Amino acid sequence: MDAQRNRAKILDAAEAVFAEFGASASTEQVARRAGVAIGTVFRHFPTKDALLSAIMKRLLARLVTEAGELSGPDALFAFFTQLVAQAAGKRAVVELLARAGVDLQLPDVIGHLEQAVGTLLAEAQSAGAVRPEIQLPEVMALLISVTQGALHGGWNAPLRERILAVIFTGLS
Repeated sequence: MDAQRNRAKILDAAEAVFAEFGASASTEQVARRAGVAIGTVFRHFPTKDALLSAIMKRLLARLVTEAGELSGPDALFAFFTQLVAQAAGKRAVVELLARAGVDLQLPDVIGHLEQAVGTLLAEAQSAGAVRPEIQLPEVMALLISVTQGALHGGWNAPLRERILAVIFTGLS
């Protein structure tokens, strides 16, 4: 039980530390923020890459949960909006992963996310909110593209809303 609690504390702290300090953050900072010894961090995550990989797995699992909690004809659009809004807050972690070249090995989590988005797409199409010829690979490509744009484009809220409006019009 303590091991699970420590792991969760470390992941929470790591998300906050990497979001705040970016690539310059250290595992020692993570340990201090989590209130655990550095050895405890390394027992759970032997390398910084392992810690970053665990953060991404957790973030993706959270997205699957968020997508699963949405329903209705506008749920796909709500998911797009949430994902883009969250992207900037996760920028440091995503950039660290890209820079470190971390091989995430996430086919299961990605598959679950695709299933959840596929469900949202099917609901939107059944309600007539999304054109019937739109397919899941197109929606996933749009999600990835718009998230990358939000991560690296420094989008402010008005620009983000205009871009999403263009996407939503294209899907409708």
